[in-house]
Amino acid sequence: MKYILFACLFLTSLTINAQVVQDTTKKKLGDTIKKDLLTAPDTVRKLHSKAWSFVPPLALITYGALSFPVHPIRRVDYYIRNEVKDHYPTFHSVAESYFQFSPVAAVYVLNFVGVAGKNRFLDRSIILGMSAAIFAGSASITKRAAHRLRPNGEDYLSFPSGHTGTAFVGAEFLAQEFGDKSPWYGVAGYTVATMTGIFRIGNRDHWFSDTVAGAGFGILSTKAAYFIYPYMRNFLTHTAKSGKTAMLMPTYQEGTPGLSFAMQL
Repeated sequence: MKYILFACLFLTSLTINAQVVQDTTKKKLGDTIKKDLLTAPDTVRKLHSKAWSFVPPLALITYGALSFPVHPIRRVDYYIRNEVKDHYPTFHSVAESYFQFSPVAAVYVLNFVGVAGKNRFLDRSIILGMSAAIFAGSASITKRAAHRLRPNGEDYLSFPSGHTGTAFVGAEFLAQEFGDKSPWYGVAGYTVATMTGIFRIGNRDHWFSDTVAGAGFGILSTKAAYFIYPYMRNFLTHTAKSGKTAMLMPTYQEGTPGLSFAMQL
């Protein structure tokens, strides 16, 4: 219990509220978008990862998937569930619902206080939207296909862990944007994400393999977005011979992240 209390204090200290100031002037907003998105399309830096870096998230997903047919792996889930039940029978927390967003908040707070990330505000926001959309889509499909009962018996949407995956989407996002400045940014993000998974297990909302797979899906989703976006952005935002331009923007409606595409006709 001591390490959980220590983690709570540590993670709570990382939770920061950011205020987003909107420009209500339509012309200024349009100029800002044009300057930030439609010009200098080659400034977006490619994925800050080597090909081998895709192996760990794929291994995490594979481990989670093997918990279905491989009984020794599944027994690890039961063992951990029983240990939590025996040692922390009354444990209950909603802190992980906030922890999962801490790495993403850290990116924008760092930018707000003057620490520049790898990409500009609008570019990184679109990348984040793509990462969230990729994860949300893959996790939703997998949850319904896996049809695994949660440890608490609440429903059959246990695999993979959405909270854990969201946290690792943010952790990889933080590592990609600020990893060049210091590896400790990534360490902090991954620590928060790992604790999110631990709290999900402690609350008996997920099995251990659910959180492992969720971490894999989250990391892989962000890496995929960073890999795809520079090519997509350069293709969509270059001015064609006809003088027409295209623009891609992140959206968020009724709790669902997505992307909108607009092209001059």
